[in-house]
Amino acid sequence: MIAAHADWSIDPRKRWLSLAWRGAGGWVAAAPRPVGELAALLPGLLAAGMPVALGLDLPLGLPRAHAAARPEPGFREFLAGLAATPEFFAVSAGLETVSPARPFYPLRGIRGMTRAAHAAALGFPGPESLSRWCDRATAERPAGAPLFWTLGANQSGKAAIAAWRDWLVPALVGGAPVRLWPFEGGLHALLTPGVAVLAEVYPAEALRHCGLRLAGSKRAEAARRALAPALRAVMAARGVAPEPALATAIEAGFGRDAAGEDRFDSLIGLLGLIGVLDGVRPDFVPDDPWIRRWEGWVLGQTALPRQAG
Repeated sequence: MIAAHADWSIDPRKRWLSLAWRGAGGWVAAAPRPVGELAALLPGLLAAGMPVALGLDLPLGLPRAHAAARPEPGFREFLAGLAATPEFFAVSAGLETVSPARPFYPLRGIRGMTRAAHAAALGFPGPESLSRWCDRATAERPAGAPLFWTLGANQSGKAAIAAWRDWLVPALVGGAPVRLWPFEGGLHALLTPGVAVLAEVYPAEALRHCGLRLAGSKRAEAARRALAPALRAVMAARGVAPEPALATAIEAGFGRDAAGEDRFDSLIGLLGLIGVLDGVRPDFVPDDPWIRRWEGWVLGQTALPRQAG
């Protein structure tokens, strides 16, 4: 089996992939590498004919307020259908062009803009409806950014546009052998030879699940370097042996350049994915048809939102 995690960005230079393969003696993990040409990503992972679990640091799913008006039975069918409606990905500069057919906003910061006004333009009952259930705050972490909101440090909306439009939609339309967790079933049930199972995995969530804490910002090489002993211990506990190049990268804090944090995130996401594959964390999905058909979930997350809505 191959496990991989792609740390995504709107900037191709900040897209990094960590992967590991499982043999009789456990997992062996390679050093992070650039994601590279998108059309080659899945064929490269599937070339050996093994089951592939691929974690993605980007949203897979729609908020239920938006899904409620869709004619498709679920998220996979919706995603494939976007090939015929490329205008869906156009980010609106003003609220006058925001609609369910063009939900992403804003193109840039504007004085007085609010998520409440964005939600109203989409016909949603309130700003909380912009978020999927898994995006909402829990006892363990603050809320994540709403899918359609494209402003701020956590630009999950722009990451979704880049991945859906340029990679996932063409892959689905082209008949790529992929399955989407949790929309098509449980993680282990979906893993079959020659098929890639895609799941939403967030490094910040995986970092907590691994029991790791940075003494500073993940953007700081020194903080990443100081975490090396604890990171090695987690890998040993999970039966993940680093190749020499990865061991060197861990000790060096993944480098001084701006992509160091992305290389770090790709490995942390991989460890979170392996934790679920090996049963350290449960393959948990709330028993909610909206989540299972449309909204999706974050792999390994068991904490529920503080308030349902």
